Amino acid sequence: MLHLFNKSLTLAAGIALAGFAQAQDKVAQPGGKLPKDVSVELVEVAGGFIDPINVAIPKDGTNRIFVVERHGVIRIIDNGDVLKRPFLDISDIVVSSFVEQGLYDIEFHPDFKKNGLFYLHYNDMWFNGDSMIVEYKVDKKNKNKADLDTARVIIRIHQPYANHNGGEIAFGPDGYLYIGSGDGGWEGDVLNAGQDLSTLLGKILRIDVNGQDSDKAYRIPKDNPFITPEQQMVLFGVAEEVFAKIHPEARPEIWAWGLRNPLKFQFDAKTKDLYIADVGQNHWEELNFQPGNSKGGENYGWKWMCGSHNFPIGRKGPPVGVLPIVEYSHVDQGICCVGLGIYRGKKYPSLDGVYFLGDWGSGKVWGVARDNKGKWQCQELLDTQLMLTGSGEGEDGTIYVTNAHANYGGPVKPADNPRGSVWKLVSKDKVPSGAKTAPVDKK
Repeated sequence: MLHLFNKSLTLAAGIALAGFAQAQDKVAQPGGKLPKDVSVELVEVAGGFIDPINVAIPKDGTNRIFVVERHGVIRIIDNGDVLKRPFLDISDIVVSSFVEQGLYDIEFHPDFKKNGLFYLHYNDMWFNGDSMIVEYKVDKKNKNKADLDTARVIIRIHQPYANHNGGEIAFGPDGYLYIGSGDGGWEGDVLNAGQDLSTLLGKILRIDVNGQDSDKAYRIPKDNPFITPEQQMVLFGVAEEVFAKIHPEARPEIWAWGLRNPLKFQFDAKTKDLYIADVGQNHWEELNFQPGNSKGGENYGWKWMCGSHNFPIGRKGPPVGVLPIVEYSHVDQGICCVGLGIYRGKKYPSLDGVYFLGDWGSGKVWGVARDNKGKWQCQELLDTQLMLTGSGEGEDGTIYVTNAHANYGGPVKPADNPRGSVWKLVSKDKVPSGAKTAPVDKK
């Protein structure tokens, strides 16, 4: 009988691994072909920025571009000109001595035109580098100036180490604020944060900033996937599916888990799909996908998975969680994926529906989309000399991209780094005459 039991286990393991291989085959890698002809260039909008790491454009009709400088300053590009006075300067409280720390992002409230509210994500010096999400208002008398006296702390996330802090914040189509939180740092997720539902680390969080619960500066959306209300305990007569959904220690802010370092994520304005670029460990980078009709709760596998591969490499067993739609190797493609966004504007019809993915280390830009058979494809479109860091979407759908020459070897002060720029992604046949385009590697 024991022999038959062991044989059954071996057969089940073989079936699981066969399914693993089939699932891996569905993960796209560079070298694919998009279902339509796509050709792009990066055109410089403005330069001279100190470690620009992100951009954001409020939906207020002004078309101003807000540039996030990692050391704690936000500058405005207005009609092509960089305004002399910064919109905001909190460099005195931002930790930015290490390249993975600093001011990460600015996000404008969906009703910004009416209420003047915006949100920052940064590492706070006074709290030993912990991540802070803080709400501010624009100065009532000057639309190009933040009122720092209006600061309201929304949430503080403890950071045990100086790396893997995530960074992206974005309002979803549902009006809730989504927060990208890394696994807390060091390497290999030594805290097992990705798979630990009792911590905010290694997750995408989802909160409602338009109200507050009794003990928080925000509300928990009632349909978040890991809300376990207090209840009586019943041992028998309960279906396994019910028990599987009970997580009494889970943080209710969690929307998705199993992430290593989600620096960038974007929603598709048309389909509401969510794309999450998750920075990998030593061998693989990955792009994750959540369909627009998702109820949340996806586990993207880290630290058991990196890309579609077991982590560490030698680990045996079937996959854990949802596999990515795209992965690429550190051997020849890059070392740090940076999601640039999906184009839904009208100016460049050939780019419609294409998600653009970049890499900080290699400067490559790929286009990602499903082909006519529904299979994901990843095609290299550019091989630049830029160190891509972030992106933002204009009111007309234009994708703006930042580059910064920050590096792990120093210098300690961001201001000592070579200056970075803001670029816009355009169809190659629409590059303005005389425009400066991103330098490319000659093969």
